[in-house]
Amino acid sequence: MSARLSRRAHSVAGQVFALQAVIVLLLITAAALALVFQARYDIQRDARNRSLAAAEAFAHAPGLPEALMSRDPTAALQPLAEAARRASGLDFIAVMDIHGVRYTDSRPELIGERATDVSRAAAGESFTEVFEGQPSDAVRAVVPVRNADGAVIGLVGTGIEVENVSHAVEGQLPLLVGATAGGLLLGTAGAALVSRRLLHQTRGLGAAEMIRMNEHHEAVLHAVREGVLIIGNDQRLILANDEARRLLDLPQDAEERAVGDLGLDPRTTELLASGRVVTDHVHLAGDRLLAVNVRPTMAYAGRPAGRVVTLRDTTELASLTGRAEVARSRLQLLYDAGGRIGTTLDVVRTAEELSEVAVPRFADFVTVELLEPVLHGDEPSGVTGVYTEMRRAAITGVRTDSPLQPVGDVIRFEVPTAPMAAALDEGHAVLATDLNAAMGWRAQDSEGTRVALDYGLHSLISVPLQARGVVLGMANFWRADTPEPFDEEDLSFAEELGARAAVSIDNARRFTREHATAVTLQRRLLPRVLPDQSAVDVVFRYLPAKAGVGGDWFDVIQLPGARVALVVGDVVGHGVHAAATMGRLRTAVHNFATLDLPPDELLGHLDELINRIDQDEARGGGANADGDGGGADGEHGEHAGPDGAGERPSAVTGATCLYAVYDPVSGRCRMASAGHPGPALIRPDGRVEFPELPAGLPLGVGGMPFEAVELQLAEGSRLVLFTDGLVEDRDRDFDTGLQLLTDALSRPGRSPDQAASDILATMLFPVPSDDIALLIADTRRLEADRIAEWEVPGEHSAVSRVRNAGSAQLVEWGLGDIAFAVELILSELVTNAIRYGSAPVRVRLLRDRSLICEVSDGSSTSPHLRYAATTDEGGRGLFLVAQYAERWGTRYTDRGKVIWAELPLTGGAEPQPPAPLDLDALEDMAW
Repeated sequence: MSARLSRRAHSVAGQVFALQAVIVLLLITAAALALVFQARYDIQRDARNRSLAAAEAFAHAPGLPEALMSRDPTAALQPLAEAARRASGLDFIAVMDIHGVRYTDSRPELIGERATDVSRAAAGESFTEVFEGQPSDAVRAVVPVRNADGAVIGLVGTGIEVENVSHAVEGQLPLLVGATAGGLLLGTAGAALVSRRLLHQTRGLGAAEMIRMNEHHEAVLHAVREGVLIIGNDQRLILANDEARRLLDLPQDAEERAVGDLGLDPRTTELLASGRVVTDHVHLAGDRLLAVNVRPTMAYAGRPAGRVVTLRDTTELASLTGRAEVARSRLQLLYDAGGRIGTTLDVVRTAEELSEVAVPRFADFVTVELLEPVLHGDEPSGVTGVYTEMRRAAITGVRTDSPLQPVGDVIRFEVPTAPMAAALDEGHAVLATDLNAAMGWRAQDSEGTRVALDYGLHSLISVPLQARGVVLGMANFWRADTPEPFDEEDLSFAEELGARAAVSIDNARRFTREHATAVTLQRRLLPRVLPDQSAVDVVFRYLPAKAGVGGDWFDVIQLPGARVALVVGDVVGHGVHAAATMGRLRTAVHNFATLDLPPDELLGHLDELINRIDQDEARGGGANADGDGGGADGEHGEHAGPDGAGERPSAVTGATCLYAVYDPVSGRCRMASAGHPGPALIRPDGRVEFPELPAGLPLGVGGMPFEAVELQLAEGSRLVLFTDGLVEDRDRDFDTGLQLLTDALSRPGRSPDQAASDILATMLFPVPSDDIALLIADTRRLEADRIAEWEVPGEHSAVSRVRNAGSAQLVEWGLGDIAFAVELILSELVTNAIRYGSAPVRVRLLRDRSLICEVSDGSSTSPHLRYAATTDEGGRGLFLVAQYAERWGTRYTDRGKVIWAELPLTGGAEPQPPAPLDLDALEDMAW
């Protein structure tokens, strides 16, 4: 019983009844509420009117003004107000002065109390309102009382309490509720009658069931490739779909006819009329072998209503099943090809993947030939006849003893009627169903084709590999062990497979070209030969990433005073733009290094320069005015590869740099970092350390100054500078890589070159995903016997003593042939330091690969080269220094400056003065 009620509740009739009941309920409820609110409004309006009328009448009563002006208004007015209140049926009448103080009230205890919110009446305006407050909520009216002159001398307030108004409304509720209940009963009864009729007509079905039933009916009749018959209990055909008509050859007027009158063979008529249930019964109907299923159908209340018969042609079903399986396998093969072809950006490997994916599911052998320029990453030439030969790049087969030419051979297409040449000429795939009859192919190489036919090759599809309308190569699909030859459906599939592979091959070709260009640019921009210097024994390694060249760089810069600068940096990004940006930064570092700036100041200048470059590029819209703006070519949208083919150059921001200056005289190393990992330091005893550097922001970010640290290095210490690609990888975090590097550096007794090789062998697995720059420098110290220093008193007579001491030191070093030039330079530099500088003044000679003369003082004034006129008495000092020295310059220290000059260790081709010079007289020359 409960199940039937539940079914009725969910039927269409039940849903209609519920909807109608809800609508009736809502309408009647809304009407009742409207009547209640209307009644309340009417009663409240009546209360306002009564209150105002009573107040107006009392305010204009004769004698009221005189009573208000009497000595005791309450005694005179209280009886009158109470009588008027009872006569009018109001709850209160209060007479007040203009300030609202009550003279009379229905509650005597309120006499003398002030009423609130009566200022409008005191101003001469009569009003009504619903008052909320003390002593009670009420609908009240307040009217001014005027004297003969029209002046307001008092107020009259009347009203009915809200509670009494509500009681009036509640008195009408029984009538409203009764009317509402009656309307609800009538509406519900009408909805029930409609729903009962609908329930009978829809047999208790729900909306979803009726829609589903209709959908099933349509699907059975029109969507399935299966014959359907519906036969009633009276053995008449109720319904037959088109497929059943075709399989049984039924007449057009078959419906509503008895099964025995349909003209079917006796065995079929007996089966349909018997009423027995059968499942996949194989039945011969004419020349068709049918699979028959018979099921009874149930009418309302479980009574049998007839039978449903389904028919299938087993011969056609087998054929369709076979074709569907082939189509499914081809779709799966295309899906697999999308995931397996183009996994790398290597041209040859992509060709191999094409051959591997098609064997053995589509062909027994697959060969792939590519044009020679494609193998090297170049654009194929459009010259006529260029397609007459290609180089075999891949071959895969079900057997290894293939009669086809091996990988690396040149394949020629010289006979126009051969399938390969015809495919290239026509621009689409060509099918050779029977190779025995392919005379063009056999004429191309009679001996080789005879061997191939004897081997068993019997069918071929040649597909030109084209991307962006350009031929890249040729794919050939062969069958030998598979007895069925290729057909037209195989031809379209092979063409689709070749088109997908061509896109991947073209991507790999473009990447190969871009990668080669970027690598070439990167290597040309990096140092080819390190400068000759004695401060460090240095080796380097640079490895471009396999997936795309980045912007890593390194440098070794010789500085005055036998010092050396070691630099490593990294530009974010890959490709030609990253390499070009790296070259700009390396040039900028060289230029700033010539100013001999401390590391932190150099990075500050470099950061400022990059900011200016970024601003210029932002205003100019980028440097690449003719770039292609992306890496997708043609309708397939192939990716240009991670090397950044076709990318538009962007701003430089995103570079890091580590700059270190080592002084072999003092053994001090000063370094600063702009967002770059710090170096590794290997002490002479083998301890590996990673000195902490102040955290600096990457170049171009700005906002924070850079800080430098200074380390005291013992002779034989080893500095290892590197970019993050050495320690960090997709599958390895920075800390793990740093620990591996520590282990690799802890092996003692290796030269820098051996150490660099061991580090790369340890850290690289399997190939670098990012560029790697590695710089290993073993520090040296300049021997004490190669250094000579003097402190110079602040008097001119000291110049000659320093000059003589320097000359003696040169003789001791065996450099007497350059003594004259050194004496002249020392005279000029020391004289001017005493004259224009400040204490302390020091002189230092360093015998390195060249002789270095240094004069330091406590002044920051920089000297400038002058060209003195013939009448000038001075101004020729630095000119002479520049003539006799190979290089000279100024560097600033924390306590002043150093003027330095470098001379070759042999006199060689030193300039000859026109006449012997008086070195003492040179002391009077000015800068």
